[in-house]
Order: sequence, then C-alpha cells, then structure tokens
Amino acid sequence: MTTPPDLPTGTVTFLFTDLEGSTRLWEECPDTMGDALARHDEILREAVNHHGGAIVKTTGDGVHAAFTSARAGIDAALAAQRRLQDTDWATPVPLLVRMGLNSGEAELRDGDYYGQSVNRAARIMAAAHGGQV
Repeated sequence: MTTPPDLPTGTVTFLFTDLEGSTRLWEECPDTMGDALARHDEILREAVNHHGGAIVKTTGDGVHAAFTSARAGIDAALAAQRRLQDTDWATPVPLLVRMGLNSGEAELRDGDYYGQSVNRAARIMAAAHGGQV
C-alpha cells in the first residue's frame, strides 16, 4: 500500500481530538446527535485543512491529524475550539472536544503513523477536558 502524498514526514505535529461524553450524548439525544456529529466533523476538517494539515484518520468521535509545523497544528486546534464553542448545538448541552498535540518523528506506514510522538499526542489529549487544548 502506498502512502497518500499529503501526509507529512520528518518532524510532524500530531493532533488528536475526542468528543467528551459522546456515549451519554448518543443515549440522551439520539435524534440530534447524527447531525451534531456531522457538524463537529465538518468543523474539525475545515480547521485542519485551512491550516495546511491532513486528516490521518477519524476515530468515531474525533480525528487524528498531522501538520508540518507546531504553529499550524496549534492554530488549527484553536480555530476548531473557537468554532465548536460558537456553534449552537441542537443538543441539551454543547459538544465539548478535548484536544492534544505533540511534535516529533514517527514512522509513516500504510497511511498511518506509529511511534512515541503519536502515542504522546493521544495521551495528552486524554488528559484534557472538553474545550481544552
């Protein structure tokens, strides 16, 4: 399998996001969560693309993205958080997204990244609360 040409190599900044409390939201408002999640995905995709990043993969209720610079990753995360917080969600509570970033080298294989830098970004995201980067 070949690697998509838009995924950066060398020193890469990784962004992981996760929708806080998504299971509860799906249980409490199943009729509106589909549309809310689609809007969430659109906001994240637009922020990543606008700041020159690439979505590596989606994680159900989040994304794993890669950037060629830390500044681009930070700018994308902050832009996404602003848009997410400004959105009028059709859910009883706003959608809160936690985000984590880390820069470093990782192995790019078959369109995905592997290594300590990737794992660290995911762990940083897991330590955040909804609305935090």
